Amino acid sequence: MKRLFALASLLLLGATPVERVPVERVQIVRVFPHDSRAFTEGLLYLDGRIYESTGMEGRSSIREVRLEDGKVVKQAVIPPQYFGEGLVNWGTKLVSLTWQNGVGFIWDRATFKKLGEWRYPGEGWALTQNGREIIMSDGTPQLRFLDPATLKEKRRVTVTAAGQRISRLNEIEWVKGDILANIWQTDRIARIDPETGRVKALIDLSALSAGVPKRTADDVLNGIAYDAKGDRLFVTGKNWPRLYQIRIVQGRKR
Repeated sequence: MKRLFALASLLLLGATPVERVPVERVQIVRVFPHDSRAFTEGLLYLDGRIYESTGMEGRSSIREVRLEDGKVVKQAVIPPQYFGEGLVNWGTKLVSLTWQNGVGFIWDRATFKKLGEWRYPGEGWALTQNGREIIMSDGTPQLRFLDPATLKEKRRVTVTAAGQRISRLNEIEWVKGDILANIWQTDRIARIDPETGRVKALIDLSALSAGVPKRTADDVLNGIAYDAKGDRLFVTGKNWPRLYQIRIVQGRKR
């Protein structure tokens, strides 16, 4: 299981580099129920429903969840030897990752039937897509851009803030031309330029996170979903009892 080894990212966020990264705040718009037993690794909004992947060996799953009450409508169990990670939709399919096994799964979105597997080097952390490519994070400062037809890597972008590399990009989401990424074991989301990898801003969710009861040190912020049609942004965390619709407000300098 991922533990408290995100020292590089934590040091960066506490540093005072020459170029200061703007910090944005959020307002809570609405609160929804969330399964407090769901160790959230991937989150997306599609056609009125939330799709979620959960982690931990023996507890990992792919879920379709009703937004209004948090009820799990449909679920596929990931084999117990795997630690489930990121999730993304592509066409009629869902694509998911595992953490350290180098294997991902392809699912039929309508039935949750497993259609196949795919392989990748290194670790698997998170997935999103921009309409042309699938984007993957792997725990390093690099984002991989994949061909959706073959899931083969096309290119990489290195993520930096104030000239320093940012690692531990956990859950990612494509929002209005930017990539939003949870920085694992912090209360901040990085807003990333997908062409250059530059962090344009850090979104501070510490006030929101402080109000969530946490049973263990692993119950951290993780999970970003965007409703493009409704322009709604949702966030949650591992084992959090609530999912939040939030609004990003005017940024400021740190």
